[in-house]
Amino acid sequence: MKYPAFVAAGLMVAATLAGPASASNLQAKMESCLSKHANTRQAASITLECNADAGKLSDCKVVQSQAPSPGFEKAAICVAEVLPMAGKTGTIRVPVRFPGA
Repeated sequence: MKYPAFVAAGLMVAATLAGPASASNLQAKMESCLSKHANTRQAASITLECNADAGKLSDCKVVQSQAPSPGFEKAAICVAEVLPMAGKTGTIRVPVRFPGA
């Protein structure tokens, strides 16, 4: 299975911040969100606007979408819930790209 481009970056950040066990949990959540909500064979680009606080993202909403279905928007929001945001606070934009198979 081909994973979104942000998976590698997210896993590197997670491994750096929290160790290998957390990185594998992050990867599992990313795989789950994508397969649950979207067609993994299609490509999509989503930009979210989220509140960052205490190392986590919350209240994410889609501000830009180039997706063949709303399932990719749901997958992006699902993934954002587990992305590590150490040191970030306030409202931030999070680009999410699903390259497809």
